[in-house]
Amino acid sequence: MDKLTIAGREFQSRLFLGTGKYRSFPEMARCHQASGAEVVTVAVRRVNLTDKSKESLLDYIDRSRFFILPNTAACYTADEAIRTARLGREVGLSHWVKLEVIGDQKTLFPDNQGLIEATRVLSKEGFVVLPYTNDDLVNAKRLIDAGAAAVMPMGAPIGSGLGIQNLTNLRILREMITDVPLIVDAGVGTASDAAIAMELGYDGVLLNTAIAEAEDSVAMATAMNLGVQAGRHAFLAGRMPKKLYASASSPAVGVVR
Repeated sequence: MDKLTIAGREFQSRLFLGTGKYRSFPEMARCHQASGAEVVTVAVRRVNLTDKSKESLLDYIDRSRFFILPNTAACYTADEAIRTARLGREVGLSHWVKLEVIGDQKTLFPDNQGLIEATRVLSKEGFVVLPYTNDDLVNAKRLIDAGAAAVMPMGAPIGSGLGIQNLTNLRILREMITDVPLIVDAGVGTASDAAIAMELGYDGVLLNTAIAEAEDSVAMATAMNLGVQAGRHAFLAGRMPKKLYASASSPAVGVVR
């Protein structure tokens, strides 16, 4: 019954996966299966969309089971991202888009101004926009005002595997933003990182490299599935308060001395 809803569409799984860096397309497909994910994101600019005679990663995604979320990876201006999103829609991928406007080639940090501009244009054109952004509360609110259906703040730099490095800012975002879903995107390295993101109250986690570059990618996909589920259950359960000193697990009341 605990479903994730974005722009009126419901999802059972709160784990979103990427499609890059896998050793092979068949391995990618096995990881998607093991993860329990329903959404996989595909870089529009890195997919063969025209020559049907050549192999494409799209051939390994069962579209009756997985919802394809096109992304604008490798776009460095708002105009590039807008054109790429339109292309994804025109070739039949989706009118949803994981919006990326990169501002720095080395760190892959987002261009906040470009993100807001592209979000405003695409949302007016009927796109469901999910922007990848940093952990800035003010910028996140501006993206929502521009029409974002969800906001996807980074937990750490893309592909770094460092885990959740900005707990305070992510907590502030979660506390202050309640009108759209929040999905941690980037930085997750292992299942405990995904669980931490979910324990913060985030609505989902998007990751890729942590699975694709694991020694056993399929096993890591299974672990991520369980980590996201465990973190969500823990958040809903409500953790016990932290205490400075010990507290006996068995109460002393009623003990015969």
